[in-house]
Amino acid sequence: MFATALVVLLGLLALTIPVAASLFIFAVVMDWGFAAAPLSRALGHQIWDISTNFILVSIPLFILIGELLLRSGIATKVYDALDSWLSWMPGGLMHANIGTATMFSATSGSSVATAATVGTIALPQAPRFGYDDRLFAGSIAAGGTLGILLPPSINLIVYGFLAQVSIPSLFMAGILPGLALAGLFMLTILVLCVMKPALGGQRRHSTMAVRMGKLVHLLPVLVLLGFIMGSIYTGWATPTEAAAIGTTVALLMAWWEGTLSWKMICEALEGTMRTTCMIMLIMISANFLNFILASVGLTEQLLQAVTTMNLSPMQTLFLLIGIYIVLGFFIETLSLMIITIPLVAPLITQLGFDPLWFGILLIVLIEMALITPPVGLNLFVVQGVRGRGSLNEVIVGAIPFVISMFAMVLLLIAFPSIALLLPSLSGG
Repeated sequence: MFATALVVLLGLLALTIPVAASLFIFAVVMDWGFAAAPLSRALGHQIWDISTNFILVSIPLFILIGELLLRSGIATKVYDALDSWLSWMPGGLMHANIGTATMFSATSGSSVATAATVGTIALPQAPRFGYDDRLFAGSIAAGGTLGILLPPSINLIVYGFLAQVSIPSLFMAGILPGLALAGLFMLTILVLCVMKPALGGQRRHSTMAVRMGKLVHLLPVLVLLGFIMGSIYTGWATPTEAAAIGTTVALLMAWWEGTLSWKMICEALEGTMRTTCMIMLIMISANFLNFILASVGLTEQLLQAVTTMNLSPMQTLFLLIGIYIVLGFFIETLSLMIITIPLVAPLITQLGFDPLWFGILLIVLIEMALITPPVGLNLFVVQGVRGRGSLNEVIVGAIPFVISMFAMVLLLIAFPSIALLLPSLSGG
């Protein structure tokens, strides 16, 4: 049954049918072919169940925060400030790309929003200062992936919801790995540009007075992060309520910047609605699919299949890592999570791994999928913003950062405390 299910699903995706429709069609096929009763009659209940879940209200709110920061001009000022502090290193502005993506990720929760924002600001600078266009674009695509690892991450919310893991604990667990991965990205740029200086373009130096003067531009993002994360960990608000607080603060910041207008609000709401509708359609279809798969016994069959292979827990873990890397080539990241987590989460618990730690490991693997062809979403976002050259150039530029992500996976396996230290200190 598992092989049949996989072939059907990959076939639907290969026909370029939208992901939400593919999942729904797949669920109906599984129902007709393998269920002993007409499970599709439960569709209404499944839609209502997921559509009324309180924790998922945070998704459109976090997306709206990113839209407001983009349209208010705050993100541009953050990039300018980090440019003055980081452009003296080999690789110059590419370090500012990673730094800006890191800060923006800590407020938006969206990889696509992060890549689009940093790309819009940074890409015009590459030809101006003589950077290698491929590596420069690749650094933006890779930096954008941090949006789903650093809190508040939409993907961590989805994982917590599906795997029944504490979302505040997941947020805390993502901080050190997110910062470590940003450091690995910068180290990758540094090494490549030391080995081949022509990649790094023009290095620029700013006086300490200029640097200190521009630090004020970082305050809005830090204040916003403080409101969001502080309200969660002081117990004042749930993640959903914290998202509402963050949205209010972002609106006030846009007003303070003098960029708040009805037109800007409408544009931000439109962008939020488009992204939210896509996510929720996928989640509704996937929730129905997961119900069907569990009812026909596919989850149990998968567990039995892995058990009969007589692999050790670590061998099974590496098998799952390989499966995720391969599937990430072909399946959109959020869909990949929603399809697999209900199947994999029970297996991970059975093998004795911490589901909190595995959630962070999974997100790093999902990040790889964002910058690997043929469906790496960040590659298309950066190329769309770039408007020159070919997609292949962005793909080539992203390859070194894929290697950095795999190094992060190995570090998490060797040192689980990278993800578990902060949750344990906070009592999570």
